[in-house]
Amino acid sequence: MNLIKNVTQFFQDAYYELAKVTWLGRKEVVGTTVVVVVFVVIMSIFVSIVDLFLGAIVGIML
Repeated sequence: MNLIKNVTQFFQDAYYELAKVTWLGRKEVVGTTVVVVVFVVIMSIFVSIVDLFLGAIVGIML
C-alpha cells in the first residue's frame, strides 16, 4: 500500500508542478527552432569544409 500511495503522491506533485510552468508561445517556439536549424546548417558546412581541408592535407602527406 505504501508503494501505491507514493506513486499516487508523485503524480499529484508532478501535475501540480506542471501547472506552474510558463510554457512558450508559438512565436517563441518557431523562432528558437529557426535559430537552431540555421546554427546546425552553418556548423555542418563548417565541419564539412574543415574535413575536406584536413583530408586534403592528409592526402598530400601520404
